[in-house]
Amino acid sequence: MVEQIKHGNQLLSVIIRNNYKKDGIDFFTPDDFSQQLGYMNRPEGYEIAPHVHNIVERSITLTQEVLFIKSGRVRVDYYDDEKNYLESRIVEKGDVVLLATGGHGFKMLEQSEMIEVKQGPYCGEMDKVRFDPLCENTNTILIK
Repeated sequence: MVEQIKHGNQLLSVIIRNNYKKDGIDFFTPDDFSQQLGYMNRPEGYEIAPHVHNIVERSITLTQEVLFIKSGRVRVDYYDDEKNYLESRIVEKGDVVLLATGGHGFKMLEQSEMIEVKQGPYCGEMDKVRFDPLCENTNTILIK
C-alpha cells in the first residue's frame, strides 16, 4: 500500500508500506521533486544496463528526506509550513517514508532504527527551524 499525505494541494509525504508489491517499476514522486522515490520488482535474470550518470547542474531550494524504518515503530507527526499540527501516521519495520514539504517530527514508540537519505551538503542549523512538538495530552492527534 502507498499513502500520500496531503495538506490542500501540497504533498507532505509519501509512505510506502512494507507490504507494497507490484511488478515492474513505479515512481511515487513528481518529476520536479528534488528527491525521486521509486520501487522496482524485477524477475530473476532481468538486467539493467550498466550506466553512468551525467553531470547535470540542479538547483535545490528545499531539503527532502527519505527514511527507511529498519526496526521498531515510529509516529510521524505532520505540520504545515506555519508549524501547525495536521495529523500523524505510524510507520514500522520495512516502511519507507518520503518527507517532501511542510514540517515533521517523530516519536519512537519502540526502540527503532532508521536510515535517512537526503540531499547534501548539510548546512547545519541553517538547514532547519526547530519548534515545540504537539502536546501529548491533547485530543488533536489524528492517526490514520
